[in-house]
Amino acid sequence: MTFQPPQHPGDTGSEAVPAVVPADHRFRPGLERIAAYRPGKPAPLGPDGRSFKLSSNENPYPPLASVTRGLAEALPESLARYPSIAAPEVTAALAARFEVEPENIVLGAGSVEVAGQLIHALTAPGDEVVFAWRSFEAYPILTRVAGAVPVEVPLDADERHDLPAMAAAVTERTGVIFVCNPNNPTGTVVTRAELESFMAAVPERVLVVIDEAYVHFDRDPDSPSGIEFFRRYPNVVVLHTFSKAYGLAGLRIGYAIARPAVADALRKVALPFGVSRLAQEAAVLSLEAEAELDERIDELVRERARLFDGLLAAGLAPVPSQANFVWLPAGEESVRIAEALERHGISARCFAGEGVRVTVGLPEENDAVLAAAAELVAAETFAMAD
Repeated sequence: MTFQPPQHPGDTGSEAVPAVVPADHRFRPGLERIAAYRPGKPAPLGPDGRSFKLSSNENPYPPLASVTRGLAEALPESLARYPSIAAPEVTAALAARFEVEPENIVLGAGSVEVAGQLIHALTAPGDEVVFAWRSFEAYPILTRVAGAVPVEVPLDADERHDLPAMAAAVTERTGVIFVCNPNNPTGTVVTRAELESFMAAVPERVLVVIDEAYVHFDRDPDSPSGIEFFRRYPNVVVLHTFSKAYGLAGLRIGYAIARPAVADALRKVALPFGVSRLAQEAAVLSLEAEAELDERIDELVRERARLFDGLLAAGLAPVPSQANFVWLPAGEESVRIAEALERHGISARCFAGEGVRVTVGLPEENDAVLAAAAELVAAETFAMAD
């Protein structure tokens, strides 16, 4: 049976649909300055018919078997009904995991949505949001969408956050500061002592967001713990996600750990029903299986070291990384390197004029990157960035 649209009075169903004349819409001023988020490119087919998508920092492993089994059981009821906005099960599990109160936990459709909540809740039009640059490319987008002003503070010579310069960039209009640790796309971290000095220099009225999307891969003993700083400083919020280490990028669930007053404000601007029941179920199951998950994380960290060493041996200049990717600060050669990888069926994230970010994949995927790197360096001389 074919669906027939309802007819309106006088509609015989035989008239041709009139051409639609585009309206002269009045778009919001400044919208032209907002760039759409650019997702990682799909991988082209290489000479051997294979392709490797290493452009989105996705976990190359599927969710744990215990997680997928639980999701299969929850699927029928999850599709027909709205999820719980309060998400009591996952909220309680996270509160127990970090020894905080349930009211300190705020969920969102990935940590990027929670970052947007923070900007909307803590800034008014014209207020400023400070972050390092280059860092997570959603920061300036989210800031401009909220009507705030992005303040981009250049990374230092070692591709790290320049925290003294970020503190100096604070003005009376500053509402939020993002510290991405480890930083995306460079994989670098700040030290505990550096963050201590930074917090001492930032006014308490300014909210400091420690974005730890890649914290599970961080093996630097000097890197600070976001939750430790949250306990000690009233103006610290911590962002986490289930997209990376847990392998749940497709389900979209992240969270903030915040003071009750901040958490209440975030819930007011959150997308209603933004976190599906399947995502909530997967988060609880993943937290219960963290010991098993740690084995996968350890394997990715080992592969990261192998990828870094291989790129260095090939003649490129990777930056030591504490995330699940490796950064090549290639400057003007970035596009050529990305194109060379594509010829081998590998998609990486290219930031033209700055560098190329390669996600750590499965061993065979990393083998392909290293083989491509050796060939492209042998074939061409690259003037790598210092």
